[in-house]
Amino acid sequence: MPTEKTRQAPAIGPELSAQRPAPAPALTLLASLLGFALIMLDASVVNVALPSMGADLGGGMSGLQWVVDAYTIAFAALLLSTGALSDRIGATRAYTLGIALFTLASAACGLAPNLPSLIGFRVVQGVAAAIVLPTTLALVRQAYTGPAQRGRAVSLWAAGGTTAAALGPVVGGALTTAWDWRAIFFINLPLGLFALALTFRLPRSPRRPAPLDLPGQLTAVLTLAALAFAVIEKGPVALTALGVAVAGLAGFLRIESRHPHPVVPLGLFRNRTAAVAVAAGSALSLAFYGMIFVFSIYFQQVRGQSALTAGLMFLPMTGLLVVVNILSGRLANRYGPRLPMLTGQLVSVAGLLLLLFVGPDTSLVLTAVLLVPLALGAGLALPPLTAAMMETVPTERAGVAAGVLNAARQVSGGLGVAAFGALVAGGFGTGLRTSLLISAALLALTALATTRLPRGVARQAAPAEVGRPRADAAPEPSRTPA
Repeated sequence: MPTEKTRQAPAIGPELSAQRPAPAPALTLLASLLGFALIMLDASVVNVALPSMGADLGGGMSGLQWVVDAYTIAFAALLLSTGALSDRIGATRAYTLGIALFTLASAACGLAPNLPSLIGFRVVQGVAAAIVLPTTLALVRQAYTGPAQRGRAVSLWAAGGTTAAALGPVVGGALTTAWDWRAIFFINLPLGLFALALTFRLPRSPRRPAPLDLPGQLTAVLTLAALAFAVIEKGPVALTALGVAVAGLAGFLRIESRHPHPVVPLGLFRNRTAAVAVAAGSALSLAFYGMIFVFSIYFQQVRGQSALTAGLMFLPMTGLLVVVNILSGRLANRYGPRLPMLTGQLVSVAGLLLLLFVGPDTSLVLTAVLLVPLALGAGLALPPLTAAMMETVPTERAGVAAGVLNAARQVSGGLGVAAFGALVAGGFGTGLRTSLLISAALLALTALATTRLPRGVARQAAPAEVGRPRADAAPEPSRTPA
């Protein structure tokens, strides 16, 4: 039985917020934007620092892959359930917990004495990032009740994450060159502490009942970790890991088909638009993040450039993302999502094929220019495919759909790093070309599937297997970071 104090708690929040009408929404947006930017920055800032980490801590190519994938796999797998956690304990509490854990883990990463400990702390960072992401959008929705104000706030939120992800390689290169690879983690400390300070000014979020699918969540973590291990490692242990991944996937599908509130509602994929959106988003993320990893190695280990120069080489491709995201949204509003989705995927395919001509003597400037079409296509396709998926499911289930799409993209990006890293480890030139052809082939297939979508996306009733929505299920904004 709730106490009288508990019953009155929801009424206190709005009253206190009314006493601070101007600062409260702006502070909430600032805190949300800062938290989102932190976790997106950490997804891309590490890549150009990897050679420096390898020289300092050892571990070879597989160790460097785990530095990236430990964060990505933990982030992606737990993202399926952390929205429900945010509901249960309240978005403000969950945000505070996530930022505190992320800040502590960042400090631990910067102080890591060896590679295994660094990988372990990166897992903790990924767990914290998974807690932070859904809370940031929930806080924005809580602070801005009017549709127009909320739309502008969400656009700023999304632009902040996109900008942070785009600047990650440049920031990582500059910090690694000016100081050391450890600086890319220590930079999170003042930002994290500032974000924590802001939480003391935020209104408390209400707690809502939200079901958890613990068997499905645990099986998803096991399956993804085993799959990453099978791709990165070699020999009999890798075969064993592959067997565990296959068994884990079978168990996961069985659990999800029977659970009343699955973390991944299988019925969602009976919707053609949702299935194509997930497939296309996954292929784009695999190509985008996989190529950033591979070319970070290329610029430094093949071409002998500094981390700063390597970071600057990515600036043309990543700098376009914010602008292209905005343009893509306008194109989708005018012509529907299918045209920019298809155009973006085809541009990315063309860009990947152009990169086949990059060799050990190719001009650095030309290489940087040749990377642009890949980012241009991803920035063009991702916002409309996200919007298409959100529009094709009922509003009350949009939060579940957004979680599935985001998790699929993060997993694919991590697997791209794992697979392409393993390929280039056996011979950079051959591995690079194979990675490019795999990426181009996958995107060509998803582009073909995109042609089967209707020009406009009508809202459809989701199958019963999708499960019940969470109380605060919220659609992902259409402008999502590539």
